[in-house]
Amino acid sequence: MKAAIFKGPGMVEIGERPDPVIQEPTDAVVRVVLGCVCGSDLWYYRGESAHAVGSIGHEFIGVVEQAGAEVQGVREGDLVVAPFIYSDMSCPHCLNGSTISCPAGGNFGNGTIDGGQGEAVRVPLAGSTLVPVPGSEHPDAVLRSLLALSDVMSTGHHAAVSAGVKKGDTVTVVGDGAVGLCAVLASRRLGAERIIALSRHADRQKAAREFGATDIIEARGEEAVQAVLDLTGGIGADAALECVGTAQSIATAFAVARPGSTVGIVGVPHGQLSFAETFFRNTGWRGGPAPARIYIPELLGDVLDGVIDPGRVFDYETDLDHIADAYRAMDERRAIKSLVRVGAL
Repeated sequence: MKAAIFKGPGMVEIGERPDPVIQEPTDAVVRVVLGCVCGSDLWYYRGESAHAVGSIGHEFIGVVEQAGAEVQGVREGDLVVAPFIYSDMSCPHCLNGSTISCPAGGNFGNGTIDGGQGEAVRVPLAGSTLVPVPGSEHPDAVLRSLLALSDVMSTGHHAAVSAGVKKGDTVTVVGDGAVGLCAVLASRRLGAERIIALSRHADRQKAAREFGATDIIEARGEEAVQAVLDLTGGIGADAALECVGTAQSIATAFAVARPGSTVGIVGVPHGQLSFAETFFRNTGWRGGPAPARIYIPELLGDVLDGVIDPGRVFDYETDLDHIADAYRAMDERRAIKSLVRVGAL
């Protein structure tokens, strides 16, 4: 089958991988319909994080082509959303809300398990991992939003949930990538009254406002912190959502969070941060990789009902043969998030 192959920093090319087959009775083979490039993929592409040579990509929706004898909950022909982590959903860690900690689980596109940037994927623990989509003949806009649930919308939602966003809150979102924009949308969904988005790019500012941002701050660093404090009467935000992962963005998120609040962190950390200042402000933090499998069912209903439309974060589109263009567009900040069309329903 055709698939994206990571060959080293700056080198993601179309290549050939063996067709996936059922290896365990709990496996399924999913034919990919839509995949995409994640912001975290860029850390590998830029050489800032290590990645094994081989398949890449962890976000996809598709159709179940084969299901092992012990797979329950999904069947051949089902359209499914695949969370970026496969898990058994029954171990103590999964039941405690941390699917990434599942001893039997793992992630797609890790060089061993094929990723969503390919024509098909073997999904371990398919019955507990895959989420079937009810109905049929969904329009393209809905399919794009279903794809967003596999990671970025679930991750943005995780930031908001981790920070305890509730009705009437003032929220500050640090980061204007796809996850940050989905965090804006998630905050609006949870009832935030004021949503302050930090963004210096006109296209992302526009998307943030469409998703529910009430205020835009273009500054960074100390200037951005002061701007948030000015907007909040010197108090700070009831919840701050950190959606980048750099030392500066983490420091900004803590600085704009009011004393006694919680910062929701979902940006993959790069760099170090001293927690001494946060200690004396009673500011907490919570977050990490999103338990997408836990969130997808509730978010799925809102997508199908037209309540949320996270698929609008995809502003660049190509096919599998041009996967290198999808990476370049995001790396050069010509795209918020690249969608990759792989197969038909």
